[in-house]
Amino acid sequence: MQLTVVYLFSVERKSIPFALISMAIDRLRTRMFTGISFSKLLGTGTGRTFTPSDADLTRWGMVVVIDKDRLDAFDQSSIVTNWRKRSTSEFRALLSPLSSHGLWAKKNPFDFVAPFSNSEAQIAAITRARIKWNKNFIFWKSVPPVVLDLHSNPGLIAAIGIGEAPIGLQGTFSLWQSASALRDFAYKSKAHQVAIAQTESIGWYSEELFARFEVLELRGEITAHAGK
Repeated sequence: MQLTVVYLFSVERKSIPFALISMAIDRLRTRMFTGISFSKLLGTGTGRTFTPSDADLTRWGMVVVIDKDRLDAFDQSSIVTNWRKRSTSEFRALLSPLSSHGLWAKKNPFDFVAPFSNSEAQIAAITRARIKWNKNFIFWKSVPPVVLDLHSNPGLIAAIGIGEAPIGLQGTFSLWQSASALRDFAYKSKAHQVAIAQTESIGWYSEELFARFEVLELRGEITAHAGK
């Protein structure tokens, strides 16, 4: 059995050089860790404009897909503990994929979907897109209405921007009170429906993925940005 694990670490500004170096080194180390089938080291941001101005250099994250029986070993590995020693706060979400559509780096890492084990569980969502370079400015102009609608949604617990690069490789990690709250945003939000129509007509993305997860366990909180 595999799990998806999301880590977020907040660091002080003096530890930003450590974070930048670790993002490069840990990219290879996580891929080589026994039991991990997929991993991404990520920067974070407000997720309000998806432009470089969103970036928060005091919060960093990783997403890994790992065999359940290797989770404890990874959680106590130097990859994680080095971040833990430098961080002012740590968030960890253990997730089980409910549905996943699209590709991330030419594969769907969350295609091992399972039914709900708890219909009352909170829901997490990961969206990720590779934006075509000639579509970035159009994309940035179109995003604000959707983001405003997202952050004002009563069913949303928290949402942050995630990305593998400041431009072009963008995404969102969000937590929701329930599956119905996420469905209402996806299918009843007028701004979101407009964005979906624009995606089809404009063709912003060369690659995109949307995945929903049952939240199995949360450790810590998605705190306010330390650097803001």
